[in-house]
Amino acid sequence: MIKRLKAKVFGRVQGVGYRAFVYDKALYLNLKGYVKNLPDGTVEVDVEGEEDSLLKLLDYLKVGPPLSNVTNVDYEFVDELVNYSEFKIRY
Repeated sequence: MIKRLKAKVFGRVQGVGYRAFVYDKALYLNLKGYVKNLPDGTVEVDVEGEEDSLLKLLDYLKVGPPLSNVTNVDYEFVDELVNYSEFKIRY
């Protein structure tokens, strides 16, 4: 069953390859949606896919790439789907 995950990632997550890391993991897990830097220094992730894949991505979000330092991930599963056609890095 397709679900939607919305997450906001806190810590040192900009300028460390975090969006590219999420992009690679999302493609690997066959997820659709986007990852985006926010002006407050956090990263926003909005993604849809199979629930087990979303849970795996959530684990990846909590770790991040080697240069990152994730301090917290606020997330929620949302009932309303957007039906994204692909996964993108938004600028």
